[in-house]
Amino acid sequence: MTQIVFLLIIVALAFVGISLIFSLIPLGLWISALAAGVKISIITLVGMRLRRVPPAKIVNPLIKANKAGLDLSVDKLEGHYLAGGNVDRVVDALIAAQRANIPLGFERAAAIDLAGRDVLTAVQMSVNPKVIETPIVAAVAKDGIEVKAKAKVTVRANIDRLVGGAGEETIIARVGEGTVTSIGSAESHKDVLENPDSISRNVLNKGLDAGTAFEILSIDIADVDVGKNIGAILQTDQAEADKRIAQAKAEERRAMAVAKEQEMRASVQEMRAKVVEAEAEVPKAMAQALRDGNLGVLDYQNLQNIIADTRMRDSIGKTGSPDKGEGDRK
Repeated sequence: MTQIVFLLIIVALAFVGISLIFSLIPLGLWISALAAGVKISIITLVGMRLRRVPPAKIVNPLIKANKAGLDLSVDKLEGHYLAGGNVDRVVDALIAAQRANIPLGFERAAAIDLAGRDVLTAVQMSVNPKVIETPIVAAVAKDGIEVKAKAKVTVRANIDRLVGGAGEETIIARVGEGTVTSIGSAESHKDVLENPDSISRNVLNKGLDAGTAFEILSIDIADVDVGKNIGAILQTDQAEADKRIAQAKAEERRAMAVAKEQEMRASVQEMRAKVVEAEAEVPKAMAQALRDGNLGVLDYQNLQNIIADTRMRDSIGKTGSPDKGEGDRK
């Protein structure tokens, strides 16, 4: 009974040991590499396990590269993986570049991948150019008519400028700017409608792909449409603004006239007050003249007669004209 237990313990330990060995040594992957003609030692695979590098992430791309005729080493692929790169994507890009006769080395492809660019898509775009459609761009010709245009830009990836080059947004912005400049320099909107290819020629000659990760192959105007009459709208707005200014100035003059009239009324009232005040002093002066003997009773009576006669004449003048009075008497 003791021997059976001892044998079971030995078998269990052996099983655990074999499991540990197979977990450290990817024997199936090593056999696949040997079958594909890739020379890689078991110690190298164990070292990958210890460095926490999945051996399949390195061996499978290495087998793919070896079958495609690329000379890549395990150390380069493992170093790129440890740097945070996509080894499988880089190897696919190198194979596609080789098939398309595009000069692309591993160091350049690894740098493009680590820079955040999709190196495989870039290689594919170098072979098959991409069409970028710009949004509708509105500009105003010299005759004041708005013209709306939409362009399609055919670009090809430039492998040498992928690292540090501007993206598609820059291409779209530059094409839009060139379109606005070209339409704005046209004498009439009819010239743009008759020759829309003049826009693409002017824009293409500006070298808009400088400093970008692309090479512009062609710029085609896909759609041209006439918009608003901006010149007429601006003139209308200017006329409305001039009218408001004139109204404000007229209101200012009216306010000044009203203020002047009120000022004159105040002056008249002030003068009337002074006259009333002066008239109030006349009886006092006459009384003082009588007391001093400077004015006699007869003089005073004559003065009263003159005042009464003046008042009568004033009342006659207010009720009617002299001619009308003579007619009434007749």
